[in-house]
Amino acid sequence: MVSLRSPSALPVVGVLVDGRTYRHLLYLLLAIPLGFVYWTLSSFGITFGLVLSVVLVGLVILLATLIGARIAAGFERWLANRLLGTDLDRYDDVPDDTDGAVAGVRKYVDAASTWRGVGFLSLKFFVTVLAFLLLVALVNGLSLVLAPLRYPYVATFGESNGEPVTWAIDTLPEALLATAIGVVSVLVALHVTNLVAYVCRQMATALLGEPTADEEASSETSASVEESAPDDETLPPGSDEFVPADAVEPDPNDDSVRDERGA
Repeated sequence: MVSLRSPSALPVVGVLVDGRTYRHLLYLLLAIPLGFVYWTLSSFGITFGLVLSVVLVGLVILLATLIGARIAAGFERWLANRLLGTDLDRYDDVPDDTDGAVAGVRKYVDAASTWRGVGFLSLKFFVTVLAFLLLVALVNGLSLVLAPLRYPYVATFGESNGEPVTWAIDTLPEALLATAIGVVSVLVALHVTNLVAYVCRQMATALLGEPTADEEASSETSASVEESAPDDETLPPGSDEFVPADAVEPDPNDDSVRDERGA
């Protein structure tokens, strides 16, 4: 029988045809502008909020920053569910009914989900840096892959000590070598993309929400099935376990047994 193996399950190169890879890549590409916006707004809110905390406007800015962090965390939870494969629901740690404006403000400050969201958004800055480096690696790698169609040309890889780092590709052997290097660069970048996405998924699971009821129910069902499974020592009927002959009691209705006793 011939077994058909999914192309995405192939080692090393399967990442090229795995749809999850491109969802992860989209997540990291979105992290670049989002991380910049989160960092700018949070820095502005915390800095000016602390400076102006001696007056009422500073406290309002700090509170607005916390509320904005909760909204951003909710959006990040939605992104993680759509692109990272999580199934998270928001934390239910903010009471619905409060008496007075002060109690309404305090419920968000006291909620652990608020500070978890702030922690996630702070870590998102490092994800933004990694996403930018991966984007640069992919662009340069794809440029080299297309070298046989573009040469002669000069490939630019950034700057070093104020001088541009370039590679003049003038011949076909150089273009073929550039293609091989580009393919390796793209594969490495995509594998690192999946690794970074895995870290982001773990971050989202720990800081942005809790599994939905359906996922918890399925986990409990699988656990109950495992608990109710028979032990390995219990053998089903018709088992091939060896039983000594002297351990089996003879059947009194068996004719052969009566003949042996009569003899």
